[in-house]
Amino acid sequence: MKTAKKASAALISVFHKDGLEPIVKKLDELGVTLYSTGGTETFIRNLGIDVVPVEDVTSYPSILGGRVKTLHPKVFGGILNRQDNESDVAQMQEFDIPQLDIVIVDLYPFEKTVASGASEQDIIEKIDIGGISLIRAAAKNFKDVLCVSSMEDYEDFLNVISEGNGTTTLEDRKRFAAKAFNVSSHYDTAIFNYFNAEKEETVLKISEAKGQVLRYGENPHQKGFFFGDFDAMFTKLHGKELSYNNLLDVDAAVNLMGEFVNDDPTFAILKHNNACGLATRSTIKQAYVDALAGDPVSAFGGILISNVEIDAETAAEIHNLFCEVVIAPSYSDEALEILKGKKNRIILVQNQVSLPETLVRTCLNGFLVQDKDSKTDSKEDLNPVTDKKPTLEEIEDLIFASKLCKHTKSNTIVLAKNKQLCASGTGQTSRVDALNQAIHKAGSFNFDLEGAVMASDAFFPFPDCVEIADKAGIKSVIQPGGSIKDQLSIDYCNENGMAMVMTGTRHFKH
Repeated sequence: MKTAKKASAALISVFHKDGLEPIVKKLDELGVTLYSTGGTETFIRNLGIDVVPVEDVTSYPSILGGRVKTLHPKVFGGILNRQDNESDVAQMQEFDIPQLDIVIVDLYPFEKTVASGASEQDIIEKIDIGGISLIRAAAKNFKDVLCVSSMEDYEDFLNVISEGNGTTTLEDRKRFAAKAFNVSSHYDTAIFNYFNAEKEETVLKISEAKGQVLRYGENPHQKGFFFGDFDAMFTKLHGKELSYNNLLDVDAAVNLMGEFVNDDPTFAILKHNNACGLATRSTIKQAYVDALAGDPVSAFGGILISNVEIDAETAAEIHNLFCEVVIAPSYSDEALEILKGKKNRIILVQNQVSLPETLVRTCLNGFLVQDKDSKTDSKEDLNPVTDKKPTLEEIEDLIFASKLCKHTKSNTIVLAKNKQLCASGTGQTSRVDALNQAIHKAGSFNFDLEGAVMASDAFFPFPDCVEIADKAGIKSVIQPGGSIKDQLSIDYCNENGMAMVMTGTRHFKH
């Protein structure tokens, strides 16, 4: 079998015409006969290049408003015939079927139509039938046919036919076939997920068309990749390439700051997916200074994020700290120049895009899937269960601490005062250990916990935590409740003048 194939005929039928002109001209220059339909046929003809309408081959017009144009044995026979099969060759001659060596087809923009908020009828009309069939047929028969399935591959294809003077190799055809099946499988996944939006079918289908190779994974001996449209979510203004660990921390930072997007200026510093500093203030500079005070040691090499524009004064403070990434909705020109003073510092502008509402992670020999924890505790959710009620200031701190607690690894305890993170105990196997860790850490950075509040991501099975908190000066507590021994904690609070509210919502983060 000959692996190199000289192209003699091509079928071109595309939705997107951008970048098509040089391909059409090159194929014409190489003496390749062009077949086409509808708008693409008109496009080619307007270039002054001869083109054969598919209707002349099939003796059948485009029907049903263009829904059926290329679905015909003479078209698919021209693509699917095996050129080294005597029976196929004989039937090609018998039925006067033209050989098609190149198929250039793209698909109706289904995903973009869904994203635009179009009507269901418009969305349904953007489900491509003929195009997807042509792509699959051409890719299946890669031994004889080269399939170009996306405008993103036009430049690659043009280089191939130019360098080969119209001849393609088996390796090239197989490579383009892989691209084609990637396009078709992604397209089908998008359609299925649209129809299965209510999750009536318990099926997991994920397809990300954009991906990039990272330097490595969590550690240098591990390979790492990111699949997603990073450029849609962020505008990178400066710095080195983001690593696997950077991306995990950026994800944690974005999700945490999502709780404070409409609040007063708020600044957070994260390390290993957990906040080590967080404060809300009247200015972003003061929010940064007070966030840094939460743990200036852990802040070294951290991820910084603001919910408002970073100005020059704030940037000057940040510039004194070694940090990996800075994220904000915008920067003043002066701030940007200051932050660019460290060549490796990654500076990101966060764009407003929708984040997934479903979380997926590998587990054993499969996957775990769950809804995102989109519940944010508010004042309306607070159920006072003690004789003493929290003050208005304490309520604000309780909500502040609860937001942070939700985004900290379990078991966790968060201590806060005046909308500032004093300390947290993260990822502990015992809630008591988490509390003791937080109290010790707060003391090491000279925080006075008298009048501070405590948030817990889950209920207290015993009254030991409220007792320890009381002795540290904490007088107000927020927790979900739900323990069969809740009353023991309530009783201790009542006996010792503490206020406690329950929300009824647990916020585990494993």
